[in-house]
Amino acid sequence: MEKVVLAYSGGLDTSYCVKYLINELNLEVHSVLVNTGGFSTSELEVVEKKAYEMGVTSHTNKNILEEYYLKAIKYMVFGNVLKNNTYPLSVSAERVFQAIEVVEYAKQIGAKYIAHGSTGAGNDQVRFDMIFQTLAPEIEIITPIRDLKLSRQEEIAYLKENGVDYPWEKAKYSINKGIWGTSVGGVETLTSHQALPEEAYPSQLEKTEPTDVKLHFKNGEFVGFNNEFGSPVNNILKLEAIASKYAIGRDIHVGDTIVGIKGRVGFEAAAAVVTIKAHHLLEKHVLSKWQQNLKEQLGSTYGMLLHDGQYFEPVMRDIEAYLTNSQKTVTGEVFVTLKPYHFSLNGIESEHDLMKSKFGEYGETNKAWDADDAKGFIKILGTPNKIYHSVNSEL
Repeated sequence: MEKVVLAYSGGLDTSYCVKYLINELNLEVHSVLVNTGGFSTSELEVVEKKAYEMGVTSHTNKNILEEYYLKAIKYMVFGNVLKNNTYPLSVSAERVFQAIEVVEYAKQIGAKYIAHGSTGAGNDQVRFDMIFQTLAPEIEIITPIRDLKLSRQEEIAYLKENGVDYPWEKAKYSINKGIWGTSVGGVETLTSHQALPEEAYPSQLEKTEPTDVKLHFKNGEFVGFNNEFGSPVNNILKLEAIASKYAIGRDIHVGDTIVGIKGRVGFEAAAAVVTIKAHHLLEKHVLSKWQQNLKEQLGSTYGMLLHDGQYFEPVMRDIEAYLTNSQKTVTGEVFVTLKPYHFSLNGIESEHDLMKSKFGEYGETNKAWDADDAKGFIKILGTPNKIYHSVNSEL
């Protein structure tokens, strides 16, 4: 039997794929779950047990949190990436790295095929297929749900016919969790005007008294939390554990999908939003005006390309190089107050703080020029406008 590696989550779609690949295509199925922060240890054990009950030859759980941070989250923080000024790519960026792990595993075991359970209507099919085609064009991609245009009811019926009768009740809300946030989809997000109700969000409000926290950054990386230092991944998890209790980081993202239609999705991303905003505040103090100006453009471009599965576009490495170089002085502490549903950025401390200049204090005093210098500067600065309006006075 030929081998097929299946990107597996344990849900209805990938469960159908297991049975279909075995029964209809006579393939030896090797399932892989790539964990980017969305599964607990007990949940992983349940998924593995179910995979073997479904008939897979082997099942593998792969934890890539550190790798995902180093190859994506780090640069999303450096670039203050919020797609459409809203969405921190909570789940969409994960798919790229899950796909990379799946295809590398397929090469490792000599699989002839790779399979995934995406439909033909979403973004994930594009992200998976593009990565697979780029890294392993010789491996054929199988997508039963997309190719057969299956409904949920048809999948359930097929599984029952093949002896699989798990409870497949459709949840009211579709939840996809990862270290950088959780997406939430439901009937409200299919409209253009309805908000998600409070109960739709996995993290409910538990704390109401404000809490002060401190984020430590070194060269742009989140290296410490409340005077305890460790890996950025652990600091993100610590911040999430506290900030999520305030129901911080909720919003609805509206954007252009890869397949060309508008899409709407809810999300909660407490740690991601607080980290990005804290990092951005520190940058405002330590970077020059033009560094910030260019970073905004490059960060937006990086986020759009990553969202669209274009991780291997060469310009991504170019942008990463710039973003890394821009972080040389982004070192210091950011003081934040967590409150119900929101947070306040109180200020920063940094040896690179450009407000500590000896030239003067904005709106107060100056020590680097006198009144005549100021008048001459303003006169020259306004010259281009004077020229334009004198030439085009009739407009």
